[in-house]
Amino acid sequence: MNTPQSLQQNSQTIPLKKKIGFGIADIGGNIFFTVMGFWTLTYLTDTVYLNAALAGTAVMASKFWDAVTDPVVGYLSDRTQSRWGRRRPYLLFGALPFGFFFWYFFTAPPIHGQTTLFWWALLSLCILNTAMTCVNIPYTALTPELTHDYTEQTSLNAYRFTFAGVGTLFGAVIMMPIVSSFSSKAVGFSVAAGIIGAIITITTLITFFSVKEPVIYNDIRLKKESIIKSYRTVFKNKAYGILLTTFVLHITALNFLQGMIVYYLKYVHGAEAFSGTVMGILLLTAIASIPIAAKVSNRYGKYRTYQIGFGIIGISALLVFFIGHRVDIRILTGLFVLAGIGIGFCFATPWAMLPDVITQSKNTAHNEGCYYGVWTFTSKLGQALSVGISGILLHNAGYAADAVQNKSALLTIRILAGPIPAVICLAGIIMLYMYHRIEKQPMYHA
Repeated sequence: MNTPQSLQQNSQTIPLKKKIGFGIADIGGNIFFTVMGFWTLTYLTDTVYLNAALAGTAVMASKFWDAVTDPVVGYLSDRTQSRWGRRRPYLLFGALPFGFFFWYFFTAPPIHGQTTLFWWALLSLCILNTAMTCVNIPYTALTPELTHDYTEQTSLNAYRFTFAGVGTLFGAVIMMPIVSSFSSKAVGFSVAAGIIGAIITITTLITFFSVKEPVIYNDIRLKKESIIKSYRTVFKNKAYGILLTTFVLHITALNFLQGMIVYYLKYVHGAEAFSGTVMGILLLTAIASIPIAAKVSNRYGKYRTYQIGFGIIGISALLVFFIGHRVDIRILTGLFVLAGIGIGFCFATPWAMLPDVITQSKNTAHNEGCYYGVWTFTSKLGQALSVGISGILLHNAGYAADAVQNKSALLTIRILAGPIPAVICLAGIIMLYMYHRIEKQPMYHA
């Protein structure tokens, strides 16, 4: 039972050391998301030499497994009782498998048959995503465990997203320099993944040892609800459902764009060596735009800030399609800088909106893990849809790895980087208008 004394303890100011320790796990987590977004498809097609359609299908199919594991981990973490709390045990025991299986996926297997390679890719992705789920969902649900104070939660997330920006930038620039330093791309990917896997493990463990969940949560006894009933409660939250759909559109559009950058530079511009530089500049711009987005959010609201981000990404994607192939690499980089501004506006905004829709729900009873479980699954679903569709469309256009592409394949690469994410961004803007209409209702959570 939550006593007044324990609640007061939970609202005390969190020390700086603890805030830093909490946020640092997002370095490894965002390196993971960035590398998977930029490199999964091109690694499978141009290094493992898996057929593009099969590569895309493997990525999409692996998300059906996530549809099971993500909700289960969220449900279990809400009900875990241990001397470390509800969430921290998953960080302790999941850190090493998360790092190891990241390295394993980016270590090309000594097999050649397309069917065998497909099953290797599918199983590897299922195992890797399960390991990530066991760490990421409890970690993202940890914030309300550490404090109920709105100001302190905002401060915690500020530190978290600062480290997330570092991880995102690092993830964008680390792969290509390491891969290029080896005569074999397969060896280069394996070495880079080994380094990143170690960073993932170490940063996760630092967070485990740096924070401690208050005792009041170790004694919580949730209602004896089934997993189906728990998630039915989540989806009764209308505002959450709309924000969730918007987030899926956001992640899908972003992954279409960033997933095609390597292909675009390599085959449309013949400038693969600039991939790491362009990615780094794009994400550095995104990080620099986050404080600007925060000021815009404070003045005009979170949903409008999110809409602005969608709009900028959509416009930049269309510019990449219509003029990107006609201009030199410097102007093309400028177009991606514009996209980076939009990405910065979208980077932290949905995460800032998420606690609002969770805490406003009258049905929420310490089941944050269920909310974050669905949220994490949909982020991976958005990535899977973009990668899967991209692979299938490239295959149908006659794409051939490490070869001069035909006109159909080049046009497909441009479409995947331009009109498709632009249309998705427009859908996201429309969904946010719907969100705002529900948000204005007194009982929008009902």
